[in-house]
Amino acid sequence: MKLRKMLGKRGFTLVEIMIVVAIIGLLAAVAIPNFVKAREKAMTNACIANLKQIDGAKTLYHLDEGTNATAVSDLVTAYIRREPECPAGPTTTYVIGSGTAAPTCPNVATLTDHTL
Repeated sequence: MKLRKMLGKRGFTLVEIMIVVAIIGLLAAVAIPNFVKAREKAMTNACIANLKQIDGAKTLYHLDEGTNATAVSDLVTAYIRREPECPAGPTTTYVIGSGTAAPTCPNVATLTDHTL
């Protein structure tokens, strides 16, 4: 006992460390799913914003040219700065649709909420 008084009580006990680790684990178990949902929602919102941008550019193209655009590349530089990409699959391009049809995301088969 004298040795303990000489050294003083320093550090944490194993039980205290285990309690802290358990609390951190519990917080992570609650927070991580919320971050995943927020990321998916952000990707959906970005895709919908891209679809709205394409739809507006398509309308302007039709008003200016008198014909319908056949591809997103018809709209790039004159109506859209660069070709938009879906955040869920950046190697894919949007389908603008014919006539007054709304543009569609190429990932709509797997991500059904990526629509106007």
